[in-house]
Amino acid sequence: MRFGIIAVIAVLASALAATFLLTDPGYVAIDFRGYLIEMSVPVLVAVVALLFIAIWAIRWVIEAPRRLGEAAGRYRAGRAGQKLTRGMIEVAEGNFARGEKLLARAAATSDAPLFNYLQAARAAHLQGKDARRDEWLKLAYEESPEAANAVLLTQAELQLDRSQYEQALATLRRIEENSRDHAYALALLGRLYYRLGDWENLARLLPRLGKNTRIEPETLDHWTVRIHRENIGRAGDGDAVVAEWARVPKRLKKNPELLDAYYSALMRNGCGEKAEKDLTAAIKAEWRGPLVRLFGLVEGPDPSKQLLRAESWLAGHGEDPDLLLAAARLCLRNELWGKARSYLESVIALRPSPEAFQEYGRLLNQLGETDAAADAFREGLDLVSEPRLPAIPDLSDTKPASGS
Repeated sequence: MRFGIIAVIAVLASALAATFLLTDPGYVAIDFRGYLIEMSVPVLVAVVALLFIAIWAIRWVIEAPRRLGEAAGRYRAGRAGQKLTRGMIEVAEGNFARGEKLLARAAATSDAPLFNYLQAARAAHLQGKDARRDEWLKLAYEESPEAANAVLLTQAELQLDRSQYEQALATLRRIEENSRDHAYALALLGRLYYRLGDWENLARLLPRLGKNTRIEPETLDHWTVRIHRENIGRAGDGDAVVAEWARVPKRLKKNPELLDAYYSALMRNGCGEKAEKDLTAAIKAEWRGPLVRLFGLVEGPDPSKQLLRAESWLAGHGEDPDLLLAAARLCLRNELWGKARSYLESVIALRPSPEAFQEYGRLLNQLGETDAAADAFREGLDLVSEPRLPAIPDLSDTKPASGS
């Protein structure tokens, strides 16, 4: 519609101009340094128009190579993008070798091949081709030295996945040299130390991990618990155990794993009396099942007195399986077999557990009831094993096939 209106206006303007020019074509004279140029107005208009057309043509010819280059670049980039997409799809579908080839081909024509090389490295890694993986990573680094951290982090991730811990540690230390507090590198370093069981270095790293990474607080607490548990377990005497316990953060002093490690270490180092005393005070302050269970495991200096204390708690917590199990164990230490049996049967009725069946089986063995003991051990084992498979038919009842 718009083009039609413009065409009509142009035709009318041309007709009007032609009418005036045919009536009087006009006269133009140009005098320049003794040269006189004479022409009519239509000729002047034509010359000017031709001049503009010539300038436009010359400019087009000059810019043509650049425009052709840009068009070729757009075409190559489009093709590279298509290969990159196809390569990613192939890798996602599990066709790692084909995906790697497409990603490599796309890198050759890509304006920014870093991503191609990194993804090709992952594809090679998924095929178990570690040497080729490292070659792609080397090309990525050479192509984009400014992205050194990205390349090294990818390499560390893949090395950790392959359990190449020494190589991963060397890679992460290189990142430390470039960016000391790189959050993700610190997180990977923490995971590496945990897998290696390097509790000393992990302990030194924890303050930085808490400040500079996005690791979940639950993970940091888990690592902290493991570090303190290991340190308590390595303590060589009662004083060292108490000193290590003092280093445990207040918020973790109720952690069952650490409590178990602490009291076990005290008993292992001949401090059963202190363990009993501390446990008694802790249970009076707050009734907790894990503490009560530990009370039955502590070997205090006077087993009968320890049993009386446990039985005094039954008045208020007679249905607590942890207390009943603790009382049963103390009865076993005092060689009160009948009482121990009663407590253990109550525990099994209230809350069957592998350790309750284990104690019950030991007691029955002590009493000479070996068949019943075997049944108890079997039932305890069933609680921790996979669901039972269908029973094998009794071959003695199988009738022989006819004709045999």
